[in-house]
Amino acid sequence: MKRTPESAAFFFAPFVSSTMRIEPGWIDYNGHLNMAYYNVLFDRAVDEAFAMVGLGEDYVRERRASYFTAECHVQYKRELRLEDPVRATIQLLDFDEKRLHVYMELRHASEFWLSATSENMMLHVDLDSRKVAPFPADVFASLAIMKAAHSGLPHPEALGRVIGMPARARAAPSGVH
Repeated sequence: MKRTPESAAFFFAPFVSSTMRIEPGWIDYNGHLNMAYYNVLFDRAVDEAFAMVGLGEDYVRERRASYFTAECHVQYKRELRLEDPVRATIQLLDFDEKRLHVYMELRHASEFWLSATSENMMLHVDLDSRKVAPFPADVFASLAIMKAAHSGLPHPEALGRVIGMPARARAAPSGVH
C-alpha cells in the first residue's frame, strides 16, 4: 500500500496546525485578542487535525455526520495581539464509539510561548437525526491510529481543572458579613 501525506500525518504527536493569523476585527477594546476568538483559532486547528482522520468537510457532505463540541474548558495564559502568528497543537487523549476527548495548546508560531489551552469533549452526531451516533469503522480505525501515536505524549498539567474559588479565598474578611 502506497503511503500518502494524509496517512503519514496520523503519526505526528501532537498534531501541529498550520500557522494562523489574527484578524483585525478580533481585537477588542483592551488591544488584544478577544476571548471568543481563541475558540475560533482552536476550532480551525481541530478541523485541520480531524480532516486527517477523515472527519473533514467531505465527511459532513457525504456521510451526513460531524462532531460537535459538548464541553470546553479554556485557560488563558498570555494575551495575543494582532501581529502575533499562532499555531495550535492537538492531542487526542481518548475516544470511544461516540466521543472524543481532546487537549489543545495555542502558541506563538515563532517564539513558542503558550497563550492558551483548551480541553474539549466532542460528540459524533448524525446530522439527519441531530443525535449522537457511533463513528463509522474506518474513522474509528483512524482515530485509534492517532490515539496510539499520541499515547506517548506527557499528560497535560492543565487537564481536568475545576473552576472555583480556593478555600482560603471563600472566607469573608473580618468585619464583613
